[in-house]
Amino acid sequence: MITILLIAAFVVILNETALNVALTSVMSDLHVDERSVQWLTTSFMLTMAVVIPITGWLLERIPTRAAFILAMSLFTTGTLVCGLAGTFPLVLAGRIVQASGTAIMMPLLMTTIMQLVPPAHRGAVMGNISLVISVAPALGPTMAGLVLQFTSWRGVFGVMVPIGLAMLIIGALRITNVNETVRVPLDVLSIPLTVLGFGGLVYGLSLIGDSSVPAAEVAVAFAVGVLALIAFLWRQVILARDDRALLDLRAFQHGSFSISVIVMSLAMMALFGTVIMLPLLLQQALHLPALSVGLMLLPGGVLMGLLGPIVGRLFDRVGARPLMLPASIVVAGVFWLLSTIQPDTPWWFVLACHMAMSASFAFMFTPLFTIALGSLPRQLYTHGSAIVGTVQQLAGAFGTAVFVTVFAAQSDAHKATGAGVEESLLYGSHLAFLGAGAVWLLAIVATGFLRTPEPSDEMPSVH
Repeated sequence: MITILLIAAFVVILNETALNVALTSVMSDLHVDERSVQWLTTSFMLTMAVVIPITGWLLERIPTRAAFILAMSLFTTGTLVCGLAGTFPLVLAGRIVQASGTAIMMPLLMTTIMQLVPPAHRGAVMGNISLVISVAPALGPTMAGLVLQFTSWRGVFGVMVPIGLAMLIIGALRITNVNETVRVPLDVLSIPLTVLGFGGLVYGLSLIGDSSVPAAEVAVAFAVGVLALIAFLWRQVILARDDRALLDLRAFQHGSFSISVIVMSLAMMALFGTVIMLPLLLQQALHLPALSVGLMLLPGGVLMGLLGPIVGRLFDRVGARPLMLPASIVVAGVFWLLSTIQPDTPWWFVLACHMAMSASFAFMFTPLFTIALGSLPRQLYTHGSAIVGTVQQLAGAFGTAVFVTVFAAQSDAHKATGAGVEESLLYGSHLAFLGAGAVWLLAIVATGFLRTPEPSDEMPSVH
């Protein structure tokens, strides 16, 4: 059952990044500009940010098998719509439906593992989740690039439809119900607050650094997002008193969960920020072709995934700190090394840095997932999984926005002094990586407080 869920999760996450290399083809075929076509990526991220918080309620409300069928049905339907759509709005609608299925699948996978796997073996199984989360996004663009050699952008969706249907049928036949459903009423007010809060923040973050977007639009998006998020959190605290919360924040009353989420947020910011920064730097400052850049980033993603199961078994034996503390120090060192890139820096230096960072994150993500959910009582598994998924989306968007903004702003400022384009870009990247390294020191300190917790069966009280 866990194998089926892992394969299904791999398929839906692979699709998340696969379209990135086909956007130019979509623009040409459907006659849309860069700003419009980027919505195929932004809408996916927005939908994930909005739907994942709702999964805490959903996975309590419906059986495991029904949740799987719903997730894969949404994903497959959305993929089919994208592949057959003749207009851009239909492709956009299909991406939103796709993202809804993807948003359900990851919390379902993590929750099911927590329900089925005993604590002594959770690290090894959580390592397989790290493989899915790391390798699938890395392979997505490569797979799409191969498909585009033989067909159009529609083929990227076309190859996914039969795979999605196969997983839907296999899962419908083999998945069994492992959760105890609770008839929790849906709070109608929480839904729009979720959309405005998480959606507003992710949308605002996606606009940072885009010179074509008015500053007022960014400010309004953040204002709406922050105010709605505050209202949403306040509402959940009230609803938790009667066990009716859409997203139960009592998970944060467990110290190990809170620390893990903080470190995970910093790690996701660093990972996503680096992944967006390196291609910009390598193509614009070092003038490497796009294919070379893509191939340079692929080994790191694959390495991170392959190390996941190994790290999981090590975690079951030695715990978190012996793995995470050295890895977090290596990440800081890599940030410093990346800040030294010059026009004559060899390509293998960047490749080695990226692989070292990827390996270090592999030694961090598996323990973080395991500690975060393992420190919660069984009743909070679904809400803990939803919180982790939501944090990943927000932190990834925030890391991307901050890296690009610092990079662009500092590059422009240096260019204004009369410096050349390449020199200015490298100057901006140096400050971006050094700033990220300074913030990362918080993660190093926080890992020192992490410990492998004994799961609690008691629910904390609400104050």
